[in-house]
Formats: sequence, structure tokens, C-alpha cells
Amino acid sequence: MNPKLLDILACPITKAPLHLSKDKTELISKAAGLAFPIRDGIPIMLESEARTLTTDERLAK
Repeated sequence: MNPKLLDILACPITKAPLHLSKDKTELISKAAGLAFPIRDGIPIMLESEARTLTTDERLAK
């Protein structure tokens, strides 16, 4: 994922910043409690495509 793109993307629900997951397959929105998938290098920023973060994921720093 291009770091410049990550700098301008925001959560479509809360408008909070997003963070790239450790395995670089998802964009994490802790504010919304969602993980948006990245497919073929393209972030899918649809709430219907996102998965809900686990409690452990929400509490991790």
C-alpha cells in the first residue's frame, strides 16, 4: 500500500485515521471497530465489506 495514499485515507464512517494491519491486508479503524480489506492493492472502503474487530484487536495499541 502506498504510504501517501494511507496518509489521505480516512474511515468512511468516523472520518478517523486508518492504520495498516501488520500483515498489510487490511486498513484498521479503531474508532469504528472495523477492518477494511485491501484486495489487489486497492482498499475496499465499504462498511458492508469490512469485518468487525475483536475485543483484543480494539484494545491493542
